[in-house]
Amino acid sequence: MKQRELFSNLITVPPIFVRIDGRAFHRLASHLSFEKPFDETFHRAMVNVSESLVSHSGLNPDFAYTFSDEISLYFSSVPFRGRVEKIDSIASSYAASALSLNIHPESPVAFDARIVQVTPVLAAEYLKNRQHEAWRNHINAYCQAALITEGMTPTDAQRTLLGMPSKALHEMMFARGVNLATTPAWQRRGAMVYKMLKKVHGFNPITNETAETLRSSVTIDEELPLFNAPEGRKFLDSLIMEP
Repeated sequence: MKQRELFSNLITVPPIFVRIDGRAFHRLASHLSFEKPFDETFHRAMVNVSESLVSHSGLNPDFAYTFSDEISLYFSSVPFRGRVEKIDSIASSYAASALSLNIHPESPVAFDARIVQVTPVLAAEYLKNRQHEAWRNHINAYCQAALITEGMTPTDAQRTLLGMPSKALHEMMFARGVNLATTPAWQRRGAMVYKMLKKVHGFNPITNETAETLRSSVTIDEELPLFNAPEGRKFLDSLIMEP
């Protein structure tokens, strides 16, 4: 029966992103009464899931970028000899389990996962694209929440906002006393969880001398630069490793 496993031999090569997306999380948000337009408890949970994926999942991605109900994992080397089915299924199931441990939902949660094949140059473009999507998501979330508060149904609010340019949405909220450029950075630009090498000073009892070693630690960055700006490009270059 092994030969009937249709995609068991489908493999990918690094570098790749694995993008994990929440399934029907609008229902989850409603059941758990998340605050609109952004719920900080849920955001913290997604950051914790990202940190766990980087540190404890055994997948060993280089870093994770997250906003809303989405996590993108970057791999300069791939686990499970690049087997696509295994990478996707373990990444998504691990994320669902980790999120459940964080928020204790009343019903099961699920993520889907897909692999995005990139080069180091395309990896930077991918992250710029996802951060732009985070910004669009941020604007729409504020505007939709405002219209619903003013009496619109969610469906009518969505129809009203459909196709409106970012500038018009920004001005719409400014007229309501909200400057979207000053909202928390994690809402506008997402958060990054990545590994850093740090120097650690210790004592070697054999040589009776102090010693300096490098150890990997995980950093959570919620004050990200704009990836399209020079500072952001420099930041991405420091993270994206070639295989």
